[in-house]
Amino acid sequence: MKQEHVQPVPITGAVITVSTTRTQETDSSGKTIQAILAEAKIPVRHYAVIPDQIEAIRLELYQALKTCNCIIIDGGTGLTHDDCTIEAVTPLLEKKIDGFGELFRMKSFDEIGTSTMLSRAIAGTIRGRVVFCIPGSTPAVTLATKTLIVPEIAHILSHANK
Repeated sequence: MKQEHVQPVPITGAVITVSTTRTQETDSSGKTIQAILAEAKIPVRHYAVIPDQIEAIRLELYQALKTCNCIIIDGGTGLTHDDCTIEAVTPLLEKKIDGFGELFRMKSFDEIGTSTMLSRAIAGTIRGRVVFCIPGSTPAVTLATKTLIVPEIAHILSHANK
């Protein structure tokens, strides 16, 4: 990345966990994302655990967009009948960041092999803010947040706000 492409952008994070079984107390993946963001000095201004329902996901995303410019949604990205995060978020994206999902799957392959093809991880922008949708397992959120999101978030937001 060329430093001249990165503008000083204040980054504020949101973590939304999509799950029918987790609560804020049992959400290890959401806590992991928050810890990685804190380590990177990115304040988390919004956190929620919500059910796998398109309207619930969209409502929570709209709330997060009011105060945050780096929204990470974990969970609901698989192929089961109730996984609907991708269906909820994709129509709202103004620009897709196809390379995010491609890189996530490439890096995941080293950890979990061919089952990485089941991941529908995506990212994109909405009104100059970036939204990442990632699988909800702790190894997946660690990989995505630590190796892809944190290193590139300032670069992505610089371009999204030109």
